[in-house]
Amino acid sequence: MMKRMILAVGILSMAFALQAQKFGHVTSELLLQAMPEYDSALVELEELRQHYTLELERIQVEINQKIEDFNQSEATMSDLIKEAKASEIQELQMRLQNYNQTAQQDLQQQQSLVMQPVMEKARGAIDEVAKEQGLLYVFDLSQGNPIYTSEESLDMIPLVKAKLGVQ
Repeated sequence: MMKRMILAVGILSMAFALQAQKFGHVTSELLLQAMPEYDSALVELEELRQHYTLELERIQVEINQKIEDFNQSEATMSDLIKEAKASEIQELQMRLQNYNQTAQQDLQQQQSLVMQPVMEKARGAIDEVAKEQGLLYVFDLSQGNPIYTSEESLDMIPLVKAKLGVQ
């Protein structure tokens, strides 16, 4: 009899514990896009991208000019000068490729550096709201994991936006 009573209490306790579990969801992409810091980060990254693009274009113009000069005066050049000019053009083309590769790597690093504080701020607000609401799990719908979201799952976007002071 006592074992049955303990078993019944245990089952009821588990049922209450399961009902008390709360879940929330957020779409981090939408949240980040609503933050003014995100826009500032995008502007900063775009300025850097434009800087690199202009330098790449400048180098390409220099290469094109060297090629044009070479083609116009090739008939009057000695073999030694032709070889030197061709080598100079190849070096410029290699410089362009190296610069492009370095610029792409730097843009990726800068994106990580600039976006990190924005993502940390969003994550902090998500954590605070989840704790305030007593949530056990928060799913990011941007990641595409949940196929179904119950109406009982708390949409945290309005609460997190309010916590961050954004619309």
